Amino acid sequence: MEIFEHIAPLQEKIKDYRNRDISIGFVPTMGALHAGHLSLVKCSKKQNDITVVSIFVNPDQFNDKDDFINYPKTLDTDLQMLRQVSCDNVFIPGEKEIYPEPDNRTFNFNGLDTIMEGKFRPGHFNGVAKIVVRLFDIVKPHRSYFGYKDFQQLVIIRHVINQLKIPVEIVSCPIIREENGLAMSSRNLRLNKAERTLASNISKVLFHVRDHCHQFASVGAVKEYVLHQLSDIHHIEVEYFDIVDEKDLQPATSLRSPAGKVGCIAAWIGGVRLIDNVNINL
Repeated sequence: MEIFEHIAPLQEKIKDYRNRDISIGFVPTMGALHAGHLSLVKCSKKQNDITVVSIFVNPDQFNDKDDFINYPKTLDTDLQMLRQVSCDNVFIPGEKEIYPEPDNRTFNFNGLDTIMEGKFRPGHFNGVAKIVVRLFDIVKPHRSYFGYKDFQQLVIIRHVINQLKIPVEIVSCPIIREENGLAMSSRNLRLNKAERTLASNISKVLFHVRDHCHQFASVGAVKEYVLHQLSDIHHIEVEYFDIVDEKDLQPATSLRSPAGKVGCIAAWIGGVRLIDNVNINL
């Protein structure tokens, strides 16, 4: 496994790969890796000749400075985990390497950023788009891998890639969960044992909705059920629960419509903000 801290030597490597028609898979991360990240790496390795993983905690996508400061940083463990899954190349740049000059670009998301995460984290998706486009320009992958847990992010990245005509295939991979159902997240490292157990109620409620959606009369009834179930649990504070179209994030108006729907939630537990989602289809 080769480790690169600077763009120039990595791009020389990428140029060599491309000259030899070697397919490149890319997994962008912010470190604090877990089995969910490793599932992306494994998928990339199956579909490409080589895989590049980046580790960069992007300050531009944090609207809360405390969240940025407290984001887990576990580089040594991350590198060990990547070696265990035979990752080929790791890119671990500093902030000045990525942003030698201020990046003041703004992106047009056609309203995809005004609901759910965008409503509560202003500027978040513009920061995400900046770093993803920047990394794509550096790595020039054939395919890039993202987890379905960050569903809204996935839809927005696809939108940006299509809008800018960047020649990369975006591949989504399933949510990986802990034994108790909690969606794996780097932020889970900030939960104590009791909070992790408490957090499992989020997925339990979502799974009930997914498995019994035919019993609900309307979208409103599903939302009321989720909010009622979780608000009754001490120390869980739901920020939002929305059901949206899986392609364009438009609010679902009927459970009986043929379009695929996704129920998305954000909730606070012990000062840690968690997100999760499930597909809701009859």
